[in-house]
Amino acid sequence: MLAQTLGLAVAIQNPLDSDHIPFVRLTSLLNFCPSDALKISQPVITVEFALMAKALPAQRVPKNLDKPGRFVFVLLDNFSLLCFSTAIESLRIANRMSGRKLYEWILIGEGGVSAACSAGTVFQLDHDLVEMNRDDTVLVCSGIDVQKATTKKVLSWLRREARKGLMMGGLCTAAYSLAKAGLLDGKRATIHWENQDSFGEEFEEVTLTKSVFVVDSNRMTTAGGTSSIDLMLKIIADDHGEELANAVADQLIYSSIRTDQDTQRLSIPTRIGVRHPKLSQVIQIMETHIEEPISPSTLASDVGMSTRQLERLFRRYLNRSPKRYYMELRLQKARNLLMQTDMSVINVALACGFASPSHFSKCYRAHYDTTPYRERGSHAARLSI
Repeated sequence: MLAQTLGLAVAIQNPLDSDHIPFVRLTSLLNFCPSDALKISQPVITVEFALMAKALPAQRVPKNLDKPGRFVFVLLDNFSLLCFSTAIESLRIANRMSGRKLYEWILIGEGGVSAACSAGTVFQLDHDLVEMNRDDTVLVCSGIDVQKATTKKVLSWLRREARKGLMMGGLCTAAYSLAKAGLLDGKRATIHWENQDSFGEEFEEVTLTKSVFVVDSNRMTTAGGTSSIDLMLKIIADDHGEELANAVADQLIYSSIRTDQDTQRLSIPTRIGVRHPKLSQVIQIMETHIEEPISPSTLASDVGMSTRQLERLFRRYLNRSPKRYYMELRLQKARNLLMQTDMSVINVALACGFASPSHFSKCYRAHYDTTPYRERGSHAARLSI
């Protein structure tokens, strides 16, 4: 019995020959071993359990590398050609560089006939929204007007397939589709920076980050643009090693591979074209306090300046007052919310730090030469065409 017990302990020490942790064998060890044998093997079990937990993090784990991994690209209306093409090209190049068919893919979408990207190019689909295999990886591709493209049929299909435990991802703005289906509740996610304001207002259950991409358990999201490359390189590295991933990056002339720790937007000094630490610090404070604006005197005090010094700093480098710059940031967020959400104009005003709808409307018209109500009406008319 002691030999059998130790044999079980050795089996537990080597869980890497399987994709699954041998809990059944662990249970057998605890239930059927005599107490003296248990005393011998208990330290082994305790240490190895921690090691197994560390060795198998909550991320995409390839189930069977003997057959090609299948990716299912779900193309929504007006999807981003860049995020889709860079993802699929990464897989194609991985096959070419390895000399084997490591990956295969299909294109599906509502109706099963064709899907048009935001550039107008039409792609023929392989299938309608059909049932998937349990080891498929689903990547939803979207772009502009994702709210309209995320139809009831798409949402129903996403929820149905998610119940199988599939690995599912959203490229560019498709994090919205996953969140709308309830598939990102309690998880970390990212989305294109232009959609961050509206996403944060609508999906409070999701922990929104500004990362280039996020992998949280069996959910993946990207920020759009070239971030699809970064996600696919991570998947290729996890499946087949860093060497192949680096070879794919070289073929793509992609010299700076980003991780989920990298943020999607340029730094503030790069964006404004000015490298002044205190100016950047003030702008960062402004960007994080849109709903409850901070007075110029408080902003100046926070960075160790007088109000007059802050005023001169903004006029010298940005040709406007701090108050004006702050107002433009708030109005820009307001426009995003009007265009991308169903929030009432009153709630948009409050979310952007305006005490009254009339003041908001007056400021909005002065900046954009139209009222918030007309802005939303003209956008809705464009969507219905």
